Amino acid sequence: MASMVCAGCVFLFATTASAQCAARDVPENQLKLKTRSVPAPQRPIRSADDIATWKTIKIGTFAGPIRLRNVLADMGCNVGGQAAEILARPAFTVSSQETDVELVVVSPAQLGFTFDAVALADVYARARQFGFELAAAEIGPQLRIQYLDQPMGEFLIIGMEPINTWSGEPIVLNVANGGAGLILIGQNGRAEAEIPMTSRFVLARSHKLEPKAVRVDDATAALLPR
Repeated sequence: MASMVCAGCVFLFATTASAQCAARDVPENQLKLKTRSVPAPQRPIRSADDIATWKTIKIGTFAGPIRLRNVLADMGCNVGGQAAEILARPAFTVSSQETDVELVVVSPAQLGFTFDAVALADVYARARQFGFELAAAEIGPQLRIQYLDQPMGEFLIIGMEPINTWSGEPIVLNVANGGAGLILIGQNGRAEAEIPMTSRFVLARSHKLEPKAVRVDDATAALLPR
């Protein structure tokens, strides 16, 4: 009897996940940065301590990339063309050991930028100054699998090292809910790619470095709490 109940629970979870993750027939070009993320607080931070851990997820839970991709498909999670391509590239790997990773979500504005848009490379450089780490590529699909209650309209750029498509185009991942279900898409990962100020990045919290205070310009400093 207990085994039957357990099996029923597994089936119920799979059915619920599939229903929540289904995002088929969604034109990918409607999702790329044209829909803004749920707004985040834009007050510049002084150090990594000013950003609370947003979510802790597990990585290294699959034997290899193929198994990870199969689970996304089984759950009904749609994967855009560019995202699917880099998930199949040799550069995309998964951890060989199950590990908990603490994630933060931060915008360029919170990192102290005051322009309408900023280059991707500059966002990464500033994030590292604060002591954040870039996310492993595996975090994109793992977050998609483990974040089934993502609010509609939220787009989260995975702050990761870009992976090239077969044609050589550098791509980073974006975990999104564009309104028709949950999806994993790719977007421009070139160093000079312009990122809107209100975009939100998923980064890993570093446990190797002490949080650093970052010097900001006078205009930004005026916005900081006294």
